[in-house]
Amino acid sequence: MASRVSLKTKGKSSSGKGAKGVEEKSASQYVKEWSTWTFKKAKVITHYGFIPMIIIIGMHSEPEPQIYQLLSPF
Repeated sequence: MASRVSLKTKGKSSSGKGAKGVEEKSASQYVKEWSTWTFKKAKVITHYGFIPMIIIIGMHSEPEPQIYQLLSPF
């Protein structure tokens, strides 16, 4: 028979809520939380990393544009 993996924590709960049990999460809930966190971090990295990189590459191209030409939407 196949054994099941349990994600229960051992010891006392330090939440201070009294006799309420520890809420268990399934593996799919952990994957959903992890993927949401990952996409949020990727969004920040893209905003603060990729866009300035494009501006820097544009500054070193020929003919060399002015900074306002790179930042303007036209």
